[in-house]
Amino acid sequence: MVPWPRNAKLAFIGSHGIRKTTAALAFASAIQRAGRSVEFAREVVRDNPLGINEGATSEAQLWVLTSHIRRELELSRKAECLVTDRGVMDNFAYYLRAGGGDDPFDAEPLVRKWSRTYDLVVRLTPDVEIRADGVRSTSDRFRDEIEAILDARLPRLVAGDRLIVQAASGITENHDWWPLAEQLAFRLGEPLLAQGVSRPRPPRAQPRAARRSKAAHDDQLALDLGR
Repeated sequence: MVPWPRNAKLAFIGSHGIRKTTAALAFASAIQRAGRSVEFAREVVRDNPLGINEGATSEAQLWVLTSHIRRELELSRKAECLVTDRGVMDNFAYYLRAGGGDDPFDAEPLVRKWSRTYDLVVRLTPDVEIRADGVRSTSDRFRDEIEAILDARLPRLVAGDRLIVQAASGITENHDWWPLAEQLAFRLGEPLLAQGVSRPRPPRAQPRAARRSKAAHDDQLALDLGR
């Protein structure tokens, strides 16, 4: 197999409870089925020792932001493609919200530079209800505040030709990730399929009774990726 000449990176971003993890895992699996090596960077917020959700401080969100960058650095050279659950852009939105719109640690210059390291950014928009998981906030107001910050800040951080907007409701087990994978390969100027690998069949719609829960689906994808 001839590897891609440089490492690719794609981030799934947005507020909370909008199927980012499901999307990121499914896309990583699609890259793997193309015969390419892939690493998955899960979100770090659940490891935050300083607090999360509405009560998080600027310091807590700075921890999340810098820890996410560290994780990307650790994984980015281990495979041809790094798929991330969140990016610096949405983590920056939570940081700004925690500071009441201020940037007390002057993080924006780093965020601007790091935002340019993503080949593609997929922003999921919140047209689905937040499901309680015992960790994330279920406040629609909190989520709307983050979305408003993203609306204002994202155009300054990610160029339009690298940004893809997708409604969260479209993220299902039957979503076809192949066009996005091909778009990523096109940006690299390289073929998507590794030598000797054939394009897999598009996913088929499953009967309602056969569909797995979101958690079970994500767990299986993580197992498939060796996480």
